[in-house]
This record gives sequence, C-alpha cells and structure tokens, in this order.
Amino acid sequence: MAVVETKAVVKDYVENGQVVTQALRGVDLVVEKGEFMALAGPSGSGKTTLLNLIGGLDAATSGTVKVDGRELGALSRADLADLRRDRIGFVFQSYNLIPVLTAAENAEYVLELKGMAKAERRAKVKALFERMGLGALMNTRPLKMSGGQQQRVAVARAIAPQPAVVLADEPTANLDQKTGHELVSMMRELNREQGVTFIFSTHDPMVLEHADRVVRLVDGKIVADERKPKP
Repeated sequence: MAVVETKAVVKDYVENGQVVTQALRGVDLVVEKGEFMALAGPSGSGKTTLLNLIGGLDAATSGTVKVDGRELGALSRADLADLRRDRIGFVFQSYNLIPVLTAAENAEYVLELKGMAKAERRAKVKALFERMGLGALMNTRPLKMSGGQQQRVAVARAIAPQPAVVLADEPTANLDQKTGHELVSMMRELNREQGVTFIFSTHDPMVLEHADRVVRLVDGKIVADERKPKP
C-alpha cells in the first residue's frame, strides 16, 4: 500500500513574476507502508523541498502529492491541517520542542489536540517513553536535556499519534556521531516493531547505511533509487 505518492511534481520559486529557482523538476515517487527510506543529495538538490511538500508545509507548483491516499492539493486548509496532525509526524533537526512543557507534555501535545483524554494520553506516552529509554525524563523540560534526549522526545512526539508516515529533516545534523547512531538505531527498531514509515532527508552516511532505500536527487530530479535486498 502506498503511503506517499508524488506524480510529476514541480516546485518553482518565483520573484517578480520570474522563476528564480526550480527546486523540483518532475518528481515521481512512491513510498510503501513500513519503508525506512532516505532522500540523499547535495545541498540544493531538492531533498528538504520534497519533504516539505509531502508534509503539506508547502504546495507544489504543478503535479500531485498524495499522503495516506489523499491528494494534498485538493484539501481545504482545515482538512490539510487535520491530515498533518493525524497522519504525518515531523522530526526537525532543531527539535522544535515547546520549552515551557515537560518532555511528556511535548509528546502528548498532538494527542491533546486530537481530543484524547488526559489519562489515556499520559499512559500512551509513558509506555512509549519507557520503550525509548526516556522514562526518567517524563517531567524534565527540554532545556534541561541533551540534544540527543530532545531529539528522542521529538521522535516520541512524532510517532505517538500513530501517523501514516514520519518525516525527518536532517535529524542527526546537530548530534555527535554516537548520539546520532543511537537515535537512528532506535528509529529503525520502531520501524521494524511497529511498522512506522520513515522518510529522512540527510547528508549523513550513517543514516544512509541504515536505510532500506536511498533515493538520490540532483538539481531537483531523482537520479537513482537504490533498494537494499531484504535479508
């Protein structure tokens, strides 16, 4: 089953009526449920742009983007916001945690937006934190945590609502090699155990090594789609 599908996607950036950058040039991509996939390529290749289009954070100039069977360009603003909340998880390189909330409250935030009762969402996040080695940090605020701990909380927040796909934009960029490796290994385990679909944009060779599939972009086009053989 396709979780993400793009067809002939073009993204132009325009100034004064003129196209100044064509970030994506006719991208066709299908991502199946349960994939652990990386978008690779040099700076300016279109990785983050493609991730932002899949996440509904930006709109394609032409072509179609579908997530969980729904075409993003056909959705109202409210429906798109609901889809992002319910079916798309985000992990950013800068963590994007809310500093005045505890780790658990950050992870519960989307569940609260969905209307889940406090006791139910706390139990769900507690079990997830224990699985991810975060049990001792439930009541800790982000500024008291290391970068690796903050990024783990960000991953917990992303997967707590059980989204169709988690989009991770350079998630190891601000982490040392050991911490980055631990984070990606943990996400790999969640992918295998829970079937969470991950799409990364990355320059990190370690992330590429973990990925089952690496899609390489150059100048806004897919130039290679490499899949590792299944064991």
